[in-house]
Amino acid sequence: MYTTSVSLLQRLRQPGEEEAWNRLVELYTPLLFYWARRVGLGEEDAADLVQEVFTVLIQKLPEFTYDPNQSFRGWLRTITLNKWRDSRRRRIPAPVPADQATLAQLAQPCAAEAFWEAEYRQQLVGRALELMQAEFQPTTWKACWDVVVVGKPVAEVARELNMSLDAVYAAKSRVLRRLRQGLDGLLD
Repeated sequence: MYTTSVSLLQRLRQPGEEEAWNRLVELYTPLLFYWARRVGLGEEDAADLVQEVFTVLIQKLPEFTYDPNQSFRGWLRTITLNKWRDSRRRRIPAPVPADQATLAQLAQPCAAEAFWEAEYRQQLVGRALELMQAEFQPTTWKACWDVVVVGKPVAEVARELNMSLDAVYAAKSRVLRRLRQGLDGLLD
């Protein structure tokens, strides 16, 4: 079944949508775990943070209404960071005073925003590709991969895979269309 990400978010609002929850967990666990590791958490603490984020999602997604003008990833990132901050507050008994230079650095989110954006896109697209690879014949997948990712010319890929040029273009188009469907609404 080909479900777009927007429809996945809508399905999560319905009771008993175990398949939708499994898909969400498959798609986002690696990304959440990666984010947790990037903020300096060890493997066990990162796994705990991911579980805490999914606990929030279980509570919030049934009432969640997707707004195409808002960012789902921003919301997910906010939940992740808030849970991480909560865990740090529980471990640190009192705030540590900071000098003005440190506070000024924290007030400049531009570099951090760009980092989070790039990380989000890379992890989400990579995970979506992993999950959807099984939906295509190996030759179709390889034709698209070689043209788009490896950068081989279409004629070379057609020759190597014993396909026509039109078949290579069609394979590329089908895989990329499916990827766009799978990421619809998640990459703003």
